[in-house]
Amino acid sequence: MTFDAHRPHQAFDAAELHGDIDALQTLLADDFKSIGEQGYVLDKEQWIGKFAEFSYSVLDSSDVQVSCYDRAAIVRYDQRSRSTWRGQEMALTVRVSQTWIEHGEGWQLAGIQFSSLGQT
Repeated sequence: MTFDAHRPHQAFDAAELHGDIDALQTLLADDFKSIGEQGYVLDKEQWIGKFAEFSYSVLDSSDVQVSCYDRAAIVRYDQRSRSTWRGQEMALTVRVSQTWIEHGEGWQLAGIQFSSLGQT
């Protein structure tokens, strides 16, 4: 199976931007882990649960780079976002690394890690 990184990456960004819980349930692997830009770790349930108090107004990815392996792919990119968490507005620029795995009938995101590049 050939991995087209742009399709699941774009689907993930769209699900994040719109808080699409159903899409995220499908896109994230059951053992998904996120390592935030301050080192916090969230599992799938916690990641999806954040949308109760969190929303994006802007989510832009650039400089997308892909490394493909047998049944996995690493997608690295820069991301600029504007969001609101618990009523507080935030603007971040981060470097992101996603680990995608071929699982079942498609590709799922197994892990994501953020490194801060400063305020935007």
